[in-house]
Amino acid sequence: MAARARQRAGRAGRILARVAAGLLAVGLATAARAQGFQTQAPHAILIDADSGSVLFEKAADELFSPASMAKLMTVEVIFDELRKGRLTQDSEFPISENAWKRGGAGGGGSSMFAQLNSKVKLPDLLRGIIVQSGNDASIAAAEGIAGTEENFSQIMNRRAREIGLTRSTFRNATGYSAPDQKVTARDLARLSIHLIEAYPDEYKLFSEREFTWNKIRQQNRNPLLTMEVGADGLKTGYLEESGYGLAGSAVQNGQRLVLVVSGLKTARDRAAESRKLIDWGFRAFEARQIFAAGEAVAEAETYGGAKGRVALVARKPVRLLLPRGSADRITARVVYQGPLVAPVAAGKEVARLKVSRGDQPVLDMPLYTAEEVAPGSMTQRALDAALEVGTGWVRGTFAKLTNRS
Repeated sequence: MAARARQRAGRAGRILARVAAGLLAVGLATAARAQGFQTQAPHAILIDADSGSVLFEKAADELFSPASMAKLMTVEVIFDELRKGRLTQDSEFPISENAWKRGGAGGGGSSMFAQLNSKVKLPDLLRGIIVQSGNDASIAAAEGIAGTEENFSQIMNRRAREIGLTRSTFRNATGYSAPDQKVTARDLARLSIHLIEAYPDEYKLFSEREFTWNKIRQQNRNPLLTMEVGADGLKTGYLEESGYGLAGSAVQNGQRLVLVVSGLKTARDRAAESRKLIDWGFRAFEARQIFAAGEAVAEAETYGGAKGRVALVARKPVRLLLPRGSADRITARVVYQGPLVAPVAAGKEVARLKVSRGDQPVLDMPLYTAEEVAPGSMTQRALDAALEVGTGWVRGTFAKLTNRS
């Protein structure tokens, strides 16, 4: 019966659970285009990090070359290795001839200026990657962790899928041009939010304004850090084929916005458009909490359990970003595959809350079971089984009639 229930879930696809009525009447942000906001950036996205609300997007799912913004994925792999204990703050990385030649000053790109055959401890290497955007430091990290940059790129792609980057592909640790190394603005924003939330202590490196290595002092290339907008990260990038790009984050009055822009013609345009997007996001919207953390958002049906339904909750407050003075209506649904087959553990991610305005998704966050649902009595399970047999018979009969017609 459980297998048949899962088959029914697969055919049914997305199932709408019962959402608290108040949510459906709440106004949500009008699409930025409708408000007349424009940017020169060919690719752009602006997200409220806490709620996941998308405040603005433009070609956010189109692929482009990330340039040095690919180093954000390199850094994520390093942070993950630290978290898992495979690296420590005392880990040292040799600067090979490959890293020195291809990533050093002679390579024509940004460099940490690490000396050939020297060894660099991890904290300094990270600053070389994050603050100085060092290609030599990035290659040294890749070789130190995986032996070769090609092997390291496989780790990058595996980690990218694990953290929800669905469309991006990485081929090297530096962001150097490669035919199929492509990302989307949405994926880079997700990666940025992941770095901020999963590694709060390590993330502080992104806010450092300068770093000196080998007696060469270099400024952080992120222009937002000098603009008094609350910026504390993340990374710039430039390739001739992709133009100037930036993944950035800023906090004002406890609210964090994350932006990604790419394809701009000059570094000046990159700085100006990034600031314009950040200023607009903080100025034009206000947050409204819809559900508190742990408050029931919806219910999911269960199969063969002591209870026929289980409450679904969010682990953090559900907040929506509203344009000031807006009264637009929204649609919301809870998506899950069900019914959930008992036993159902408490705190298990089983659904997602999806909020949209028209065709534009603006909120997508996980929901968890509020409590455990134990297996039901023999009588309860028999009733559930009988109901499933009945619905299966109706479904099969309907299919035969449809085929005949």
